[in-house]
Amino acid sequence: MSNINTIQYTMDSHNASSASLNSEDYVPHEYIKPDDEQSIMSGNLSRLSTSASEKNANHLTKTRTETAKSLGDLGVGSNAPMPDITAPPVKNPVFPEEYTLETETGLVPVQTLASLGRVKTVVSSLLGSEAEEKMGKLDPEIEFVTFQINDPENPHNWPMYIKWLYTIILSCAVISAAYGSSSLAGGLPVINDKYHVSTEVSTLTVSLMVIGFLVGPLLWAPLSEQIGRRPVYFLSFSLYTIFNIPVALSPNIGGVLVCRFLLGVFSSSALTIVGASLVDMHTDTRGLAIAYFSFCPYSGPVLGGIVNGFVSVNTKRYDLMVWLNMAFAGVMCILLTMIPETYAPVILKKRAVRLRKETGNEKIMTEQEATPMTFAELLNENLYRPVKFIFQEPALDLVCGFVALIYALLYAFFFAYPYIFNTLYGFGDDKIGMMYIPILIGAFFAVLTTPVLERKYLALCKRRAPTPEDRLIGAMLGSPFPCIALFILGATSYKHIIWVGPALAGLAFGYGMVLIYYSLNNYIIDTYAKYAASALATKVFLRSAGGAAFPLFVTQMYEGLGLQWASWLLAFVSLAMILIPFCFYKFGAGLRAKLCSGDYTVHQD
Repeated sequence: MSNINTIQYTMDSHNASSASLNSEDYVPHEYIKPDDEQSIMSGNLSRLSTSASEKNANHLTKTRTETAKSLGDLGVGSNAPMPDITAPPVKNPVFPEEYTLETETGLVPVQTLASLGRVKTVVSSLLGSEAEEKMGKLDPEIEFVTFQINDPENPHNWPMYIKWLYTIILSCAVISAAYGSSSLAGGLPVINDKYHVSTEVSTLTVSLMVIGFLVGPLLWAPLSEQIGRRPVYFLSFSLYTIFNIPVALSPNIGGVLVCRFLLGVFSSSALTIVGASLVDMHTDTRGLAIAYFSFCPYSGPVLGGIVNGFVSVNTKRYDLMVWLNMAFAGVMCILLTMIPETYAPVILKKRAVRLRKETGNEKIMTEQEATPMTFAELLNENLYRPVKFIFQEPALDLVCGFVALIYALLYAFFFAYPYIFNTLYGFGDDKIGMMYIPILIGAFFAVLTTPVLERKYLALCKRRAPTPEDRLIGAMLGSPFPCIALFILGATSYKHIIWVGPALAGLAFGYGMVLIYYSLNNYIIDTYAKYAASALATKVFLRSAGGAAFPLFVTQMYEGLGLQWASWLLAFVSLAMILIPFCFYKFGAGLRAKLCSGDYTVHQD
């Protein structure tokens, strides 16, 4: 801003001894521009900071910071907005815009925020009420760090081609993790022969890795908020790569099962924080990036089934399936290290460290550093609340239950298809793997549909204020397709019908699967905006539980009920779930008021 000026000066020891410095010299004061025009810098924003080093105690630096007027020009008012979904865990933040706002000076004093009415508050439970108490624990001399105008370190300012390049790499990391989960599903007979176990036991190599997807987010999500996305990707994918070695070389099935569970824990970092990384980078293109990303968690398992079906039949080598997964993970580990840090709070924390060192002012920091959460609070944010939501939020349970069903049905296909196509046509794992291709094709068509839905949503936002229910259009469009797919699969599972019939059921399933996930994921974020991270953790918990459970009984279900009725039973369950998006869209706010324990939407004050 043209009316904010920077002046820096130093006073050597001679000048300091000859100058008449009293206490008033250190009282913050307004700076008058040379043209005598009043500077917008208030007294609280232009201050003298002494060096941390004693021998440089007389070296003074006058720095510029934002004022109430300059912040007002940027839209900062007395009411703090709701923190962004990727904001760090800070209790009752006074400056949630810190990580998204670009200012001229890059420094915003706490005292200036206080002058706007931004005061730290805490909810008192000791009085038996929900009354807020003023809490003056923030030092008024603290200066929060922000990005500066057109800051090159701000991921939102990176060139668009760089953003999309990183988006592709991150999406491939998700495919790698999901690929690993089903990488052994196409070779269960080979595992049975190598370790002399039953199919029920070898099936655990898939289920345990999916259970690892359930546990991993409890570690990687909070860790990424403390040290950043980049170190988490490097650490987790390095471990993901390395732990494939004992999976391939283990002399017994017990070692395989333990290490497969750990692979799920390590690789789940991609499933957990890649979506957040995309939000870190994208603004106007955020919806489009998330739409494309929604293809990855579901296409990866399908790709694993296709590739390893051929490996299993043509080589009979269990270890080669594992080495392929290790190679994929290793390549992604290298590519992920090429992506710079995208998480704004960590970028600004590093900048604050640099500024403290350069200026000697130890009160330059981020709000996350100024008011760090205790271990108990972090535990509540990342573990207790997501589990509590399962019991306290029926609306979330219904939506997440639909997502979990779709995810479970995907893994059910990896065990239903081998039984169906081997029983009817005598196909081996290589040809059975080819039967998954229609699922990928259907998912691809859904990816082409999601940008259209996103454009319609953005157009609606220009006409009126959106509601969470506006996000359900995709789910309403996609929800009939899994049901249709399963009815087709059952109706065509006869020897006199060519294999094309049951295989084409995958087209409908792939299309509906991606649309449902894309739509309901956005609905959860908008409905539980205040605790979006916890709500999404609940979704991951329930989804992974379903994905891990279904493989354990699908084969037995098809053996007991027959090819037709086993598929039709799943079809009827899917048919009942169709009501969920339509009911929530029709009755909207009324249902949320009855089924949600509070109003957590983006539209609340």
